[in-house]
Amino acid sequence: MKILIVEDEQELAKSMVHYLRQESYVCEVVSTEEEALEKVALHEYDCILLDIALPDGNGFTILEKLKKEKKLEGVIIISAKIHWMIKSKD
Repeated sequence: MKILIVEDEQELAKSMVHYLRQESYVCEVVSTEEEALEKVALHEYDCILLDIALPDGNGFTILEKLKKEKKLEGVIIISAKIHWMIKSKD
């Protein structure tokens, strides 16, 4: 199975690749909307792991283009936002 990982957080992408390759998946990684659109235009994937927040756009644009072009790849949306609140003592 060939998977495209669209994720700009390098450590998270690296972790996903490590796990998926242990399960015998073929993985390609891109970190921007532009790179993702180039990859899906040139290659077919069984699945796309798609981050929503990307440095040059968002995953929803990629999803719209996949739908418009009638691409058959399965898409799993990934989004991991961590907000840390630090309360200052006055």
